[in-house]
Amino acid sequence: MRVIPASEMPVNADGSAFHLHLKPENLSDRIILVGDPDRVTAVASRFDAIECDVSSREFHSITGSYKGKRITVVSHGIGGDNIDIVLTELDALANIDLKTRTVRPEFRQLTLVRIGTSGGLQPFVPIGTYVAAERAIGFDGVIYFYEENEGVRDQIFEAALRDRLDWPLKGLYPYVVPADAELLEQITQSDIIRGNTVATNGFYGAQGRYLRLPLADPELNRKIEAFNYNGSQITNFEMESAALAGLAALMGHRALTVCCIIAGRVAKEMNTDYKDSLTGLIEKVLERI
Repeated sequence: MRVIPASEMPVNADGSAFHLHLKPENLSDRIILVGDPDRVTAVASRFDAIECDVSSREFHSITGSYKGKRITVVSHGIGGDNIDIVLTELDALANIDLKTRTVRPEFRQLTLVRIGTSGGLQPFVPIGTYVAAERAIGFDGVIYFYEENEGVRDQIFEAALRDRLDWPLKGLYPYVVPADAELLEQITQSDIIRGNTVATNGFYGAQGRYLRLPLADPELNRKIEAFNYNGSQITNFEMESAALAGLAALMGHRALTVCCIIAGRVAKEMNTDYKDSLTGLIEKVLERI
């Protein structure tokens, strides 16, 4: 049996996960993920009771109960690299004995729903729309560092993307991971659109925003907006859905990203005062998770 070295899985002196500062007993099987640490407080304000409240850097975690359900809400900060940290440590809390540094014999599956914000790419997803990532399209490369990633990817959809986007970035190819089908059914109803969400590795150039630095492919966003494969269009941009979907699938967990559209990229509109728009989405996820 492999003993995981301290250099590969750091554990704090109090027995908590290195970045999250959570202990195994703090973790629920139901987890809501958000980017903003303050949003953790907004979600947990609806809890009936709170067990623990832990903060470290951008990682803020609260575990409590909502209508009889035990739920953990965790902030992950911005980007797929942070998702790699958060998902790995959540999985370790669930499936690794942090004292012996060995994998537990029985697998514990986590259900993870990320509540995020996003930019809409189609007229049918205007500002204020809720979109679930039926497929998450990664422009970040995160899951390529893990073995057997081919088994969780939709490689046919990937090939269509590379062809129709005339993919310009050599060595960094988009990957596509479907959401957990049962969780998609559980969370989405007629009030949440199912779409194809692109997760980029940046907010500016990676999402086609041009300030001072010219873009490698100024037409990429236009091609993304025009993409249509068997009736499937790309609905929105954000930065975390693909790493979440890919890593969760590789680990055997259930995961889904649901976003509130706060920017209309085609219409060039932006709602910077979007916190009230998230309230309805938070309540839906709490009820359905």
